[in-house]
Amino acid sequence: MTKVISLSDDAYAELGKLKKEGDSFSDVVLELTKKEKKPLSYFFGKWSDKESLDWLEKSIEKTRKETKMRDVEF
Repeated sequence: MTKVISLSDDAYAELGKLKKEGDSFSDVVLELTKKEKKPLSYFFGKWSDKESLDWLEKSIEKTRKETKMRDVEF
């Protein structure tokens, strides 16, 4: 079944840039929305900006310190 959707000119142009010869716009959308499980090792070394990593680590540490544990009864 075919559905009609509206896209801005900018969105249409960006999809067009991703479209390979022989692909339809549906093929592009399906490829972009495909959920693929990747092993954690895939991400190793992807974030190489040391300043961002340092900030992230400090942010996580701060959040952990500020988080209060609560008792839960089952």
